Amino acid sequence: MKTKLKLKPLSEWGLDNLDRPFLISGPCSAETEAQVLETAHALASQNISVFRAGIWKPRTRPNTFEGVGSDGLKWLSRVKEETGLKVATEVANAKHVYEALKHNIDVLWIGARTTVNPFAVQEIADALKGVDIPVFVKNPINPDLELWIGALERFNKSGITKLAAIHRGFSSYGDSAFRNAPNWQIPIELKRRFPELLIINDPSHIGGKRSLIKELSQKAMDLDFDGLMIEVHPNPDDAWSDSSQQINPGQFEELIRGLKIRSKGETQQKHSRLSGLRKKIDYFDHELMEILEARMKVACEIGEFKRDNNMVVLQNNRWNEVIEQSITLGNAKGLSPDLISKIFKAIHQESINNQTDIINKAIE
Repeated sequence: MKTKLKLKPLSEWGLDNLDRPFLISGPCSAETEAQVLETAHALASQNISVFRAGIWKPRTRPNTFEGVGSDGLKWLSRVKEETGLKVATEVANAKHVYEALKHNIDVLWIGARTTVNPFAVQEIADALKGVDIPVFVKNPINPDLELWIGALERFNKSGITKLAAIHRGFSSYGDSAFRNAPNWQIPIELKRRFPELLIINDPSHIGGKRSLIKELSQKAMDLDFDGLMIEVHPNPDDAWSDSSQQINPGQFEELIRGLKIRSKGETQQKHSRLSGLRKKIDYFDHELMEILEARMKVACEIGEFKRDNNMVVLQNNRWNEVIEQSITLGNAKGLSPDLISKIFKAIHQESINNQTDIINKAIE
């Protein structure tokens, strides 16, 4: 279903420091008033757009630090008074919204565990009716683009026009270099559908360790993300939550200074060169479509043969053979096994679907 979001441009949000990248920074959790103020003062001179701190912390296991609660909102108010920074915190229910608004919090964000629950999202959206405060919506913990879009739509329908998305990666089972798999294609597709939507990358939660933040931040900039949300703590190793993924203010300054912010524009010379290369891509895409059409016709003929000879659709030995041969050939041509596996699994699934339809129609 095609939808359109009614959004105000960032220039009308009433925020400062709107240069790209739009920077949201501060500790994972507000721990003490002194810690919050120390971090804010250290970041105030670094041209960040919004100071962030978690007040209520949804944790996976009980008996862990779950935030200081409403007392921390007073500390954020002091941050505003002493530094002039805009402040943000996470809300997970209507009560949190009312408390945050009472303390004049400037920006709210919705965590991944909340985004996954439409009931919770709707409750927060209802609590915000008539209050057009900036709301940043993190992707759900599972890789579900439609669920992410659904959350954005709920806030938009409640009158929130200062709306942004935060890409913080997706949970996956098994070993990984990342705490949360980036699945870059999901936020890229979100941007394709809603080009006017502000999209912020959260390298802290994707990486899960500070050594990956620089690499992930640069990748986000190269993919034309609008900004970054990075967790900063005066003493990261002593942090009460997510200590391994936080950096100190000095490291943050070095990181931002080292980012390469590439031009979005195209000179006439660049455009001419790109246009020629893009025409080549268009040609090869057309050729791929022709080949896929021809392959699928043969797959349908195979389906008819299986139907006529009372054979099952899935032939595992043959499928394993196709995958192994394709990966070997792909390696020889400099194509990654992951790419080849994904492409051929998708093609194979479509072939199975078509052959199943052929057999089922015969039964009818």
